[in-house]
Amino acid sequence: MTTPTALIPAQAAARLDDYTVIDVRTPGEYASGHLPGAHNIPLDHLHAALPALKKAAARGTLLMVCASGNRSTTACTELAAADIPATTLTGGTTAWAGEGHALRRPDNASPVWPMERQVRLAAGSLVVLGLASGIRWRPARWLSAAIGGGLVFSAATNTCGMAAALAKLPHNQPRTTDLHATLQALQD
Repeated sequence: MTTPTALIPAQAAARLDDYTVIDVRTPGEYASGHLPGAHNIPLDHLHAALPALKKAAARGTLLMVCASGNRSTTACTELAAADIPATTLTGGTTAWAGEGHALRRPDNASPVWPMERQVRLAAGSLVVLGLASGIRWRPARWLSAAIGGGLVFSAATNTCGMAAALAKLPHNQPRTTDLHATLQALQD
């Protein structure tokens, strides 16, 4: 098993052409801005992409990217378990753009909110719904308590069940042809 390494944006930018960049965010997040030359393989499809990623890693270093670095670190751990070496971009596309590096956007893509923003909207809406409904039906307030408890659990474990659920929405799913084309490109 290999140990994943991490690069800061300046290090990655200096040698970006040396890497095969894999963006593990949802297709909607990817469309809102990604590193130049990045391929989109959502984290929940990574296992199916292992053969293609193994071939790509044999030709050069994989640089895993997400919005903040959490999902790309998870991807590196999964790849390391499959004996595929990979590097993660510390701080993700947020840090990349924050240091002034360019992000690419497909011409025909409509931007989708980043997953963190989608989670904040969903959690906040459910809390307000629980409190408002609780005025008429007191047990509805438990919805707000459950969401609050879920957010605490999410912070304590650095996982997010709501993000996993939101990632399954149609606007966050890759079209089969896009994922197939990406995997084919990595194997060539």
